[in-house]
Amino acid sequence: MPSTRTLRLLNTLHRVLLKVTRGRLGWRAGGMPVLELTTTGRRTGNPHTLMVTSPLREGSTIVLVASRAGDDHHPDWFLNVRANPAVAVRVRGGPWQPMTARAATPAERDQLWPRVIAGSRRYEGYQTKTARVIPLVLLEPR
Repeated sequence: MPSTRTLRLLNTLHRVLLKVTRGRLGWRAGGMPVLELTTTGRRTGNPHTLMVTSPLREGSTIVLVASRAGDDHHPDWFLNVRANPAVAVRVRGGPWQPMTARAATPAERDQLWPRVIAGSRRYEGYQTKTARVIPLVLLEPR
């Protein structure tokens, strides 16, 4: 599984790609839209911005997968939104949108998961790597 340091480096390289290409490249990965997500650190209270993929949208709700590539631990951003669900999202370098994040209920996950893996099979592989149920996070406009 990728280390936290590796994930941070990849996030930094992604931002460099966006900057160097002036936003022409980097807004899609693995066939999915990429967006910027700002969370509030659960311990520090500091804002943290990272690039995440969004395999599915339901109207104005954005669906994220807290997979951490199938690691047995939740990603830090997921722990942050559980502690403080107020987030900001920016799509394709547009304006920041205030949103509220929440974990999908088991029933919502059961309904959404087949659609998530239909669009990106790698999430199915990630789920087989870990004993934890990979959460889906719903970002809803505030």
